[in-house]
This record gives sequence, structure tokens and C-alpha cells, in this order.
Amino acid sequence: MPNPKRRHSQQRSAKRRTHYKASEVTLSTDGTTGETHRRHRAHVNEGKLYYKGKLVAEKAPLRAL
Repeated sequence: MPNPKRRHSQQRSAKRRTHYKASEVTLSTDGTTGETHRRHRAHVNEGKLYYKGKLVAEKAPLRAL
């Protein structure tokens, strides 16, 4: 397998990584409960688990999503 003869500089690595950025989280409002939550994620409201405005589980799991 080919290997580089010399080490790449830190500047070269930094140039490649400049386009990696943290994106802002998209929030949505649930039509059923009015709860604001992360998009495409199930959320807990009053001990019940909801996804896409529908009740998924009566009792929320121990670990909140």
C-alpha cells in the first residue's frame, strides 16, 4: 500500500477541515401537544411519548429521547 514519503503539515489538515461546521438544530412544533421538539425525533409530553403528532407509547421510556 502506498504511504506518504513526508508528513503532511498541520496547515494542510486545517485547510481540509475548514468546511466541517456544526449545523443549527431544527426545531418543530407538534400540532397535537404544542410542544417544541427536535425535528424527526420522538418527544415526551406529560409522561407520554409522541412522534409526528401521534401517541407512540402511554408510558415514556426511562431514557428521554
